[in-house]
Amino acid sequence: MNSTLQFTVSRKHLILILLLILAVTVGLTVYSGREPAESREPGDLTFTEVGPAKKDIPLSEFDPNELDASQWMALGFSDKQTATILKYKQVVGGAFTSKEQFKKCYAVSDSRFEELEPYLLLPEKEKSTYRTSAYSYRHVSTFSPAKKTLSIPGKFNPDTYSQRDWEKLGFSERQAAAIVKYRSYLGGSFISKEKFRDCFIISDDNYRKLEPYLLLPSTPVAAPVANESGKSFARSDNKGSQAKISVFDPNLLDVQGWIGLGFSEKQANVIMNYRNRILKGSFRSKGDIKNCFVISEQKFAELEPFINLNPENIGKRNSSAASQGQISGPVTDFSKVDLNEITAEQLVEFGFDERAARNYVSFRKKLGGFAVKNQVFESYDIDRELAQKLIDISPLNLSKVERYTLIEAPESWLKTHPYFRYSADKIIYYRLSNSDEKKIWKLVNAKPEYQAKMKLYLK
Repeated sequence: MNSTLQFTVSRKHLILILLLILAVTVGLTVYSGREPAESREPGDLTFTEVGPAKKDIPLSEFDPNELDASQWMALGFSDKQTATILKYKQVVGGAFTSKEQFKKCYAVSDSRFEELEPYLLLPEKEKSTYRTSAYSYRHVSTFSPAKKTLSIPGKFNPDTYSQRDWEKLGFSERQAAAIVKYRSYLGGSFISKEKFRDCFIISDDNYRKLEPYLLLPSTPVAAPVANESGKSFARSDNKGSQAKISVFDPNLLDVQGWIGLGFSEKQANVIMNYRNRILKGSFRSKGDIKNCFVISEQKFAELEPFINLNPENIGKRNSSAASQGQISGPVTDFSKVDLNEITAEQLVEFGFDERAARNYVSFRKKLGGFAVKNQVFESYDIDRELAQKLIDISPLNLSKVERYTLIEAPESWLKTHPYFRYSADKIIYYRLSNSDEKKIWKLVNAKPEYQAKMKLYLK
């Protein structure tokens, strides 16, 4: 009886073992047929930053907390990158509080951050941070102001709108300034609704509201007029075509006089500076007037029959013109003024506005002096046409430009110099164990265009 019972139990055990082996075999067969994504080796995974083709987008100062998804995409980010940026903003409390914090968003690559950083209206670092064991508490505001609704009075020409006008429409001060700067980038005119829509500050929703009221063609109807140097400069002749013109002497007109002929205030100031600085105070022929780059051929043809150049007024400066900005006393000879020594006051005298003049001097100071003339164009908010005239006239003395070797450059200099600061930590780290500059450059692995800029300030 006992032997029969033992045989029965053993048989049951054997059957269970065989069933278990069969189940394991089937499981392995099924499992080997497909490899789940989680089982792949880390080395097999490749992360690629995918985004739309990069556009040459004119950038202005902007607050990243004010941008919506369509505006981030207008800056060149893909759908996924945009979603990541907006999600990251919510994770950090609903608002970016510093450039340092924004940089940590993994959807923003180092190269993209370098492009955007000068325009971010954020402090470099957070003002204060308090940490406890596992959490960090920051003095930041998570309040996001409610978006203003646009108040559109009727049809309007956006080419004639000032920053104040855009603010009255419902845009913030920063947004309004960015729109005006974008228009300046285009040459002073939006040209078409299509170009207007490309302004990254204007969201799709706001564009849909504005589009029926824009006095612009849907698409560009003609290319901008080029001046003699080949540079395009869009001109607005709307006012001029409506103005009633009578005979005038261009040597007796002040800024308001030119505005009365249909020019914008900025164009009028350029004409005055052209007459006073370049022509030494007087138009001597109609050709002098025609050569002013803000006066289009169409506008000149409209004005020419009414131009009366009185020889008695050539070389004279009437009191009304002087009161509108002509300089009393000696005029600076800019052919003798070094671009690395020119003052903000002299830049204003040349024709730049005060803000652009201050930006020029500030940028030059951060660099330790300009190493090549074209660096002048990197100064924020500078008038490129006037800047071109300035560098054509004025010399550049390099004797006082600060230069170091990569090994000897002070840490403070590397971390504050506009060209070195993004690579400063790597340079400081790698030069501790390397004295060969070529090897350091290889380890730093900066883009060739950034290396070229940095090498301007190396011995």
